[in-house]
Amino acid sequence: MALEAPLHRPGPDRPGSRPPDLPAEMMAMRFYQPGDVRYERVPLPTPGPGELLVKIARALTCGTDVKCYRRGHPVLLKSFPSPFGHEFAGTVAALGEGVQQFALGDRVVAANSAPCESCFYCRKGKPNLCVDLDLLNGAYAQYLVIPARIVARNTLKIPAEASFEAAAFAEPLAVSLRGVALSNVAPGDRVAVIGLGPIGQLLARAAKISGAHVTALGRNALKRSLAESFAQADAVVDIAQSSDAEEIVRRYTPHGRGFDIVIEAVGLPQTWEKAFTLVRRGGLVNLFAGCPAGTILPVDARRLHYDEITVISPFHHTPAFFEKALSWIADGTIDPTPLITDRAPLREVTHALEAVEAGRAIKIAIAPNE
Repeated sequence: MALEAPLHRPGPDRPGSRPPDLPAEMMAMRFYQPGDVRYERVPLPTPGPGELLVKIARALTCGTDVKCYRRGHPVLLKSFPSPFGHEFAGTVAALGEGVQQFALGDRVVAANSAPCESCFYCRKGKPNLCVDLDLLNGAYAQYLVIPARIVARNTLKIPAEASFEAAAFAEPLAVSLRGVALSNVAPGDRVAVIGLGPIGQLLARAAKISGAHVTALGRNALKRSLAESFAQADAVVDIAQSSDAEEIVRRYTPHGRGFDIVIEAVGLPQTWEKAFTLVRRGGLVNLFAGCPAGTILPVDARRLHYDEITVISPFHHTPAFFEKALSWIADGTIDPTPLITDRAPLREVTHALEAVEAGRAIKIAIAPNE
């Protein structure tokens, strides 16, 4: 919801839904145009029916936020000034009318969307493609209102075993778990992951947990180091020094056959093309990271057809995978916090995004209320 929208005021039939000690205003980062994100004082929103007001404990930087900061976003940033940021965890500070499943003080994490559950795609089991996907933005702020549909379908209580910082990874882990699941990764598979940003790291780690032999390919030294320590990749390749596809295939796959599964986590046409050069006959290419709009990809049609290459391009997450991601975080299957390479106050969000863009950081945890 836009911060400048009319505020929903709780009625007298909702005692205790808005504690009297909440401030009238808060600090927030707001997007005006590409390259122009401002740290401003704005009115504190009040949750309407079915909504929650959450006090943000931790927000995380994201590659999507970097793209939004640099060039805007036609879906996430529609009205200006716009709330900004979407990965977060926090505490319920006020309840909208009718909310029964949460209480003041609950530790919660919400996904950045929720499907309608009634359109053609939702009925087909593709809620990630929902034509009326309810989106949430605004985590770079001291407080955030979660819309009613997301409260009902994609907001979870954080188990005691999980910290705010760990729980804030539920959304990026959810998309990664879905990407690995759709790739049908099986024990013993040779999997190559191209691109070692946060999502690439999570994809590689999830593939490794699934029993695959993982080869991680990247340029940045910090990211390659994390591919070893966090993702626990079996091999890490510096493609700035060794980019020849034939050499990589010969060195890292049995009999130089090629990888069973290649996951592209960069989102550039040249790395999409590289994925096809690394996969074996009958293998699968997962074009996980989206390229800029209008990108045209040249593909060797002979190879695609006669070598029976399967191509998938997973988009977004689903409520089921969001729940699974939080479960994996809580039970220790994946501890994502080593991907946090720095921490910063709210007013330094733009500097944090620039550090991520420059490759000096992987994820930066933002503490809006500290």
